[in-house]
Amino acid sequence: MRELSLNILDIAQNAVSAAATLVAIDIIEDTEKGEMLVQISDNGKGMTPAQTKKAADPFYTTRITRKVGMGIPLFKMAAEMTGGSFSLISKMNTGTKITALFKTQSVDFPPLGDMGSTVATLIAMNTHMDFKYRHEVDTKEFILHTPDLKQMLGEVPLSDPTVFEWIKEYIIEQTLAIKTEGSDDTPAQDNSNERND
Repeated sequence: MRELSLNILDIAQNAVSAAATLVAIDIIEDTEKGEMLVQISDNGKGMTPAQTKKAADPFYTTRITRKVGMGIPLFKMAAEMTGGSFSLISKMNTGTKITALFKTQSVDFPPLGDMGSTVATLIAMNTHMDFKYRHEVDTKEFILHTPDLKQMLGEVPLSDPTVFEWIKEYIIEQTLAIKTEGSDDTPAQDNSNERND
């Protein structure tokens, strides 16, 4: 089963190709409802209404759609197979927003996968852009925003291998913290907010 992190990586790379300067990735989990919402938005050049309509069609294979890739159709199919929903909103010279809702109790719900490596790779390979990654589980969340990282790191580039490993491990640790019930996750949450001030 394909991990969602691979779809997210593919879709975020579309934003890079669309000359975006900011890509936001939001993952919002509601354990009581058994739902996970994944949203990828950018401020790139956007798509025409015709391109938007065809972008989610896996059978449309002209050169225009090949630039979009298979990430969008696979993402849409993965969400709908769980009984969830999918939407793609795009406006020329404004950007694109892709939202997928997954029903986590479905047998067809795919694993989220390694978001630490996905986000670290996007940042390291596109240091000219800004990325904002937010993961929320019920009432707890953490945010990683590259302008904050750049300010904290100073002259150290985001493409540095040490920075890559730190970002990956930070996301893994913070994800575990917000998924863990009890007081043990409180220091990690406070630390997350502190780093993003």
